Amino acid sequence: MASARKPSTIISHWYHMIDDPDQSSQEFYGAIEEEIRGQALDDTKWERVNMSEGGLLAAKREYMQIRRKEHVFHVCAAPFGTGFFVSCWLGEIESGLFAELVRIPYLGPFLGFLRLMAKPYTYYRVDTALMFQSVTHGAVLEVIDRLTTAKGIRALSAEDRKPVMRDFFGKVSG
Repeated sequence: MASARKPSTIISHWYHMIDDPDQSSQEFYGAIEEEIRGQALDDTKWERVNMSEGGLLAAKREYMQIRRKEHVFHVCAAPFGTGFFVSCWLGEIESGLFAELVRIPYLGPFLGFLRLMAKPYTYYRVDTALMFQSVTHGAVLEVIDRLTTAKGIRALSAEDRKPVMRDFFGKVSG
């Protein structure tokens, strides 16, 4: 299993606790893969990746990573207390030499600013990210809907289904 880097830009986040402590993370991830496979998205790859829970020596947590071009969607599904926790993160990942350069202290933030100037948020770029999110987040919600229906658990409300979106011009909105 590969280790994953966190996205350089977070676009949205979503989480929910389900009252089902017996749910398997592996089965949940497999069901999401089937949903996405049915969408026939070009250039989309998914895999299980490890992401650090903290610093250098911290434990790793398994996530499902769905990637299409520079967009990445991470899903974490795991038992938590008396329930089952699901979280999703949509972001952008840098690749190639530039990805390594922006990690250099002091130089990195400056290069990140230059990148934003060279590759600004356009309607197309934001629309592509939102369509990718629509498919991937929709797959997660579909799996949760099947799970809650099969086990007689309360379904998600309309408010529970909404991810928290980044405002591309500076603030976070719900």
